[in-house]
Amino acid sequence: MSSKYYAKPLNDLIRALSGLPGIGGKSAQRLAFHILSMSDGDANAIADAIREAKSRMKYCSVCGNLTDTDPCGICADRTRDRSVICVVESPRDAAAVERTGEYRGFYHVLHGVLSPMDGIGPDDINLRQLLTRLQKDDDAKELILATNPTIEGEATAMYIAKLIKPAGIRVTRIAHGIPVGGDLEYADEITLSKAMEGRREL
Repeated sequence: MSSKYYAKPLNDLIRALSGLPGIGGKSAQRLAFHILSMSDGDANAIADAIREAKSRMKYCSVCGNLTDTDPCGICADRTRDRSVICVVESPRDAAAVERTGEYRGFYHVLHGVLSPMDGIGPDDINLRQLLTRLQKDDDAKELILATNPTIEGEATAMYIAKLIKPAGIRVTRIAHGIPVGGDLEYADEITLSKAMEGRREL
């Protein structure tokens, strides 16, 4: 949301900020003016943090998660359960599972899902590395497929399950359904059907 009334450096900053996900033109404008009102020290701290993250962060050679060490801290943790690997779409999803504090296994980050409509096939996500990892790792006994409950996420989970099951590894899918505190009457049919599928004995 650049303007002919703004100087070029300000317009460039607004344009750069509006390229971030979830940031529209007006939000980019507000952020730009806020950054300009900051002290030089605070503004430089943000710029330094971006440069540092871009230069030091990389993908773990084992699981594909974002890290500044290789292997990442989770893959290097000998106290975790080596028999379970949770497959997720993105590093953000791995962080979400980790925040629960309930899961003590390992992860594998796909960096996407299968989407033929968008030209994304098995070779375009971190799938070959998963297969290689399972061939080398005799400890893996269960693969938890935690892709999102979208059409692409479901298709990816089904595809992986078909590939892995012949190897004798248990393949499970996380349950999807009604969120805690949600009302049945407001749930859509797919959510309700997934909740029924994921039911468990009490």
